[in-house]
Amino acid sequence: MRVVSGIQPTGNLHLGNYLGAIRNWVAMQDSIGPGGECLFFLADLHAITVAIDPTELASNTIEMAAVLLACGIDPARAIVFNQARVPAHSELAWLLGGTARVGWLNRMTQWKDKAGKNREGAGIGLFTYPVLQAADVLVYQATHVPVGDDQKQHLELARDIAAKFNTDTGVEIFTLPEPFVSKAAPRIMSLRDGAAKMSKSDTSEMSRIQLTDSDDSIAQKFRKARTDAAPLPASMAELAARPEAKNLVTIYAALADTDAEAVLAQFAGQGFGAFKPALADLAVATLSPIRERMTRLLDDRAHVAAALEQGADRARALAAPTLLAAQRAMGLQV
Repeated sequence: MRVVSGIQPTGNLHLGNYLGAIRNWVAMQDSIGPGGECLFFLADLHAITVAIDPTELASNTIEMAAVLLACGIDPARAIVFNQARVPAHSELAWLLGGTARVGWLNRMTQWKDKAGKNREGAGIGLFTYPVLQAADVLVYQATHVPVGDDQKQHLELARDIAAKFNTDTGVEIFTLPEPFVSKAAPRIMSLRDGAAKMSKSDTSEMSRIQLTDSDDSIAQKFRKARTDAAPLPASMAELAARPEAKNLVTIYAALADTDAEAVLAQFAGQGFGAFKPALADLAVATLSPIRERMTRLLDDRAHVAAALEQGADRARALAAPTLLAAQRAMGLQV
């Protein structure tokens, strides 16, 4: 079993990123089993499909790596690197460009969303990045890829590209990756609007808990989180029309590694005057050690960069045979 997953180094990671993705990566690393491998990469090549300041990108990459390490990703048990350090990603993406079809890419939902009405003015990278995503996993012969609802279409495309390449060349080069099924990641919403996802792009700092927030800031944000006046009910069904309340219960359950019904069994009948401080204490207990480890790591950015390079060495070695086999199948190598 070989699991491959990436995340863009966008900076300002928040509680939704941690509970929705990073914590599951740690669980994968810990449960992969003998002979299995996990590769987690920072998708800096994907980050440049839109305008970004080079200094900011370089800084974000190191900071994101520090976050992964602080959250529990262990370079001794998982391969951690940034994408640009492994040229095989880009090289294979170019080869796969002859296999992928314009019609396939035109149907990609995220292309439509990100390009909007200005498709003629969008960068080529924004259009073709699903091909690079396919190369990201196919170059390592990934057997499993963790995907959320918004990435299922991309994994399907990767499988289509792999199958067509194998058929066109008459050589079974690529493994068709399967979705990684893990504990369902909670959908964490804004603390100011229970109908909107928690996001770093929200103009209000009070809408999100950032992993760099101080203990006092975490407590203040939960204290001021939007709720209603009614007490907590005994079941989640009764929270269907109360999105802000449902969101806070979901966050508590995720942090406590339990289910929402168990949280309501504990707090049913109580108001948010009691629930919010308990939630804040739980969040501080979880996030404070991560913040402290991250601060120590960022005091020595060269050490973090060295860890990425060591991971890239291992990744390059794993990618090389697949890239060579693809080149030979296309007549580019003898």
